[in-house]
Amino acid sequence: MPASQSRARARDRSNVLNRAEFLSLNQPPKGAPESRSSSRKASGPSAQPPPPGDGARERRQSQQLPEEDCMQLNPSFKGIAFNSLLAIDICMSKRLGVCAGRAASWASARSMVKLIGITGHGIPWIGGTLLCLVKSSTLAGQEVLMNLLLALLLDIVTVAGVQKLIKRRGPFETSPGLLDYLTMDVYAFPAGHASRAAMVSKFFLSHLVLAVPLRVLLVLWAFCVGLSRVMIGRHHITDVISGFVIGYFQFRLVELVWMSSNTCQMLISAW
Repeated sequence: MPASQSRARARDRSNVLNRAEFLSLNQPPKGAPESRSSSRKASGPSAQPPPPGDGARERRQSQQLPEEDCMQLNPSFKGIAFNSLLAIDICMSKRLGVCAGRAASWASARSMVKLIGITGHGIPWIGGTLLCLVKSSTLAGQEVLMNLLLALLLDIVTVAGVQKLIKRRGPFETSPGLLDYLTMDVYAFPAGHASRAAMVSKFFLSHLVLAVPLRVLLVLWAFCVGLSRVMIGRHHITDVISGFVIGYFQFRLVELVWMSSNTCQMLISAW
């Protein structure tokens, strides 16, 4: 008996797998006993097979996951391009918002920049058009002024409707002024001042005989109105560009539905 025990110890010492660095090889993998025991339980006479509809039900539930729980591992090129352009727009708009607050770098010029923006507001333009319409004594002048008034009202309605639909906020937390609430110019997209400036400048360039310096100044005025809205932090760059585009199409629409002199005289007499 002692001889057999000594031979067993010698055999264990000569076994390479009994060394400390190889002990992990002698241990069974994790979960192996559990899997064997679970297989034995499943193969026993008391085990019941799972209902056949459970697998199909789980597959349907996994396919009906809400979209917010699904990770888009391969976003589309359009989505990447749109998000990149949106990030560039926000970054550039914040950089150009040099008059957005009292602590801004150009805070001392905020009043002058806001005054430039007021020249493109709807209330002064509608009031000035009505005043000129009352003072006008020529049929041609009344015809142009009535169509200009139609274009201004169309601009206010269009911009207010699109802003209410999109509801995009500006790059800075700036509250709209009293005149903005009167013309329903509350949100950022599109820029109402930019659309009005583009429409009015195109209207004057088409229906008024102006010298070349005045025509250049009119275009520069429209550009400065749009830039002023970005500088005070009310709009993004894309809001202003979209406003210019909408203003141009508003002018084209007014040209298509241009009211004749007889129609204008009828409206003036009724008013």
